Amino acid sequence: MVSHIVGYPRMGPKRELKFALEAFWDGKSSAEELQKVGDNLKLSTWKQMVDAGIKFIPSNTFSYYDHVLDTTAMLGAIPPRYGWSGGDIGFDVYFSMARGNACIPAMELTKWFDTNYHYIVPELEPNSKFFYASRKAVQEYREAKAHGIDTVPVLLGPVSYLLLSKPVKGVDKSFSLLSLLDKILPVYKEIVDELMAAGVSWIQFDEPTLVMDLDSRQLNAFTHAYTELESSISGLTILLETYFADIPADAYKTITALKGVSAIGFDLVRGSKTLDLIRNGFPPEKYLFAGVVDGRNIWANDLEASLTTLKTLKGMVGEDKLVVSTSCSLLHTAFDLETEIKMNKELKSWLAFAAQKLLEVSSLEKALTNLKNEAFFSANAAAQASRKASSRVTNAAVQEAVSLLRGSDHRRATNVSDRLEAQQRKLKLPILPTTALGSFPQTLGLRKLRREYKINKISEEDYVKAIKEEINQVVKLQEELDLDVLVHGEPERNDMVEYFGEQLSGFAFSENGWIQSYGSRCVKPPIIYGDVSRPKAMTVFWSSLAESMTKRPMKGMLTGPITLLNWSFVRNDQPRFDTCYQIALAIKDEVEDLEKVGINIIQIDEPALREGLPIRKSEQAFYLEWAVHSFRITNCCVQDTTQIHTHMCYSNFNDIIHSIMDMDADVISIENSRSDEKLLSVFHEGVKYSAGIGPGVYDIHSPRIPSVEEIVECIKKMLAVLDCTILWVNPDCGLKTRKYSEVKPALSNMVAAVKIIRKQLIANKSELFSSLWKARTDC
Repeated sequence: MVSHIVGYPRMGPKRELKFALEAFWDGKSSAEELQKVGDNLKLSTWKQMVDAGIKFIPSNTFSYYDHVLDTTAMLGAIPPRYGWSGGDIGFDVYFSMARGNACIPAMELTKWFDTNYHYIVPELEPNSKFFYASRKAVQEYREAKAHGIDTVPVLLGPVSYLLLSKPVKGVDKSFSLLSLLDKILPVYKEIVDELMAAGVSWIQFDEPTLVMDLDSRQLNAFTHAYTELESSISGLTILLETYFADIPADAYKTITALKGVSAIGFDLVRGSKTLDLIRNGFPPEKYLFAGVVDGRNIWANDLEASLTTLKTLKGMVGEDKLVVSTSCSLLHTAFDLETEIKMNKELKSWLAFAAQKLLEVSSLEKALTNLKNEAFFSANAAAQASRKASSRVTNAAVQEAVSLLRGSDHRRATNVSDRLEAQQRKLKLPILPTTALGSFPQTLGLRKLRREYKINKISEEDYVKAIKEEINQVVKLQEELDLDVLVHGEPERNDMVEYFGEQLSGFAFSENGWIQSYGSRCVKPPIIYGDVSRPKAMTVFWSSLAESMTKRPMKGMLTGPITLLNWSFVRNDQPRFDTCYQIALAIKDEVEDLEKVGINIIQIDEPALREGLPIRKSEQAFYLEWAVHSFRITNCCVQDTTQIHTHMCYSNFNDIIHSIMDMDADVISIENSRSDEKLLSVFHEGVKYSAGIGPGVYDIHSPRIPSVEEIVECIKKMLAVLDCTILWVNPDCGLKTRKYSEVKPALSNMVAAVKIIRKQLIANKSELFSSLWKARTDC
């Protein structure tokens, strides 16, 4: 009996990698200094696993940006625009692919399955060439070996790599990404050969796409790939790892029949039905890696329940073939609970971060070999009982309010076209209204101000005065730039989820519970431990203050219930939809209070709607039903003249466009630029959209500043499929992560581009446009 970890957080206990990356990008440190930080983090992680008693320790899970991008580098699949002509792939090329540069846009960024982690999407075409270009996997194995630690190198499997890629823009639709499989397999063989020569005895291939609904052709690709690799892996033990959901029966049948694969890992937390497949037959010659410790959440494992599951599996596959593991990489959890000095002790006893999950895995492995740590198990049982009995978890009034929601529809009484007319009469917006999407740059000064206020180093009076001045500057800047609908810039907010969670009951927070979202971007998810309600107004003061500073429309800015849910560590003792309905009622109270003080435009952001979509299609309709219903609850009672906006970003929304329309928002702004304008294709295909819509005209996650001409062309593409009377113009996302030196010229160019298009539209003498323009300006 042995133990295994699928993967581990990269940022470090104090976000060391984040700060090292940002210093390097800002030119304040060298590549050598960045690599030193990375080397130290890798070594400390490996030693931590050794100390915890983990047998199978992963390597090649560390990354300076993203493991999918690392695989692209490994295969030499560098898009030509980055000018790579062979040889080592340096940080200049690597980070240009991830972030773009002054001249070249970045590659697409999208969500990693249904998590809040983002990966860089590979770009492939029929003539793509592949080379063994990055030896990172071998180098990391040798690094660990030099310190006496034997690791299991982890590679993103060849089939999942292709299925997670996208065709280069303009490639014929008949092109199949899987047609490239025989081109990349020789590179994988080279990698395997070099790993074997370095002394590797186990290799882990991550094939997470196996939990998706795959057709026979896609499943056959796995058979073909691992049959081809079989000749190269003689003498190696190959672990095929899956995670995030139940594996379909046909995929289970496919992979358990693979001769070259000696071990298979399953997520038995989110994939509990997979147990039935194992019970009905698991190959006796293969190892079963049982992912019973949750890699996606921070609740302490119910050790006795997991031990019962493991004993059942042990009876089916035998003690010598069973390995205790995590359900997926611990990348999606916080680093170490021991750093949480100020956390409530009762709540803390209910939790386990990555470091504690190592101990859970190890203790379960020992318990199966009759070395059970009775004190550890007793403490765990006591914490489980404490959580079930705690008065802090349940609020009867909230539970009753949610029970009354079921069976209702919660839609606004008037259709969106009529509402838009009423809103235009009140707001008097020009054609192609321009706006930002919430946050403005979070400067070091702002962060210091909030930090000092939090520790009582400055008074509330001084804090309010400073934030008021910051809002005033942001408002003035937008007026100078001539934006039509303004935002207050959110200087008082640390994070779009944390800010609201801190003001809602049922939420708790860690001090150091950071997880990686993309690159150096880290988020600190709230912990939803109990029933949720809103004790008092959360944004009304600041929104009213900002609204008083301008004669232009000012948006109230809220985070929606689906995003507050999906970007938190959510309680696992009741259905997620019940928790989402509770949050929706709290946001509903806030929306109605904003309306009462005269805020006529309210943006309720839902960037995580698509992220929460279950991987298996059979579960998606139910999720979309309650998620969309939750959004509608928040604004079902506002007046027709109150304009409700929502915002979404960095996911493929085309397949849920009808659910997005069913949200019944008046205006939706949605990421478009970094995904090669895929969103527009849905309108080319005949989807009729009558509400306002603002596909982003430039990528804010890159420091690159778009030109006026570039934005003009982007708007023209939008007007080819969208009516000018419903089109809004905005960036892809909030501007929090950018600098003012980037924000000012980018927004200036955006406004200039809109003015050019407006003139062109006015010059268009067609009768249709004249009538549309007259209707707009008459309002």
